[in-house]
Amino acid sequence: MIQPVKEKIILGIDPGTNIMGYGVLKITGTKPEVMAMGVIDLRKFSNHYLKLNHIFTRVTGIIESYLPDELAIEAPFFGKNVQSMLKLGRAQGVAMAAALHRDIPITEYAPLKIKMAITGNGQASKEQVADMLKRMLHIPQSEIGPFMDATDALGAAYCHYMQMGKPVSDKSYHGWKDFISKNPGKVVDPHQKR
Repeated sequence: MIQPVKEKIILGIDPGTNIMGYGVLKITGTKPEVMAMGVIDLRKFSNHYLKLNHIFTRVTGIIESYLPDELAIEAPFFGKNVQSMLKLGRAQGVAMAAALHRDIPITEYAPLKIKMAITGNGQASKEQVADMLKRMLHIPQSEIGPFMDATDALGAAYCHYMQMGKPVSDKSYHGWKDFISKNPGKVVDPHQKR
């Protein structure tokens, strides 16, 4: 059962290296409402590091505009191309760093879990997820853009809303210290002698 809250704002992010989606849900009581959704278009940047800088700047701007209480982010799925996975992981990490910089708790959700929460089918297509969100959240067709990345991001936020009051089995972080404590061996302490 979803626990009623006075008000909570959830930022959802669908990481990408060409198009990154975002969606902002406002929860009042047990009623979700879309505040914003859109994409961060990274295709104009030829340099991967410029893309990362743009991601940080835009996600920070979205955080400053909507003041989310929590971030729900889609975990990258494992692909065969190692270089693509590395770049996607970096993009996700930079978006997470923007949230951590503002002490916003983060929860990662596997794509399968998000699709299950929205459609009841872990193998649902992006179009099916978008259609269900459109109906559940009363989103006008005119606000559904050409990229499904925005609705995927909104799906992450909605999945997080559905988990309110339930124990979360995916990874959650409540700031840098929590991230470091839950990822031993992945983070190098700059003060530690080698």
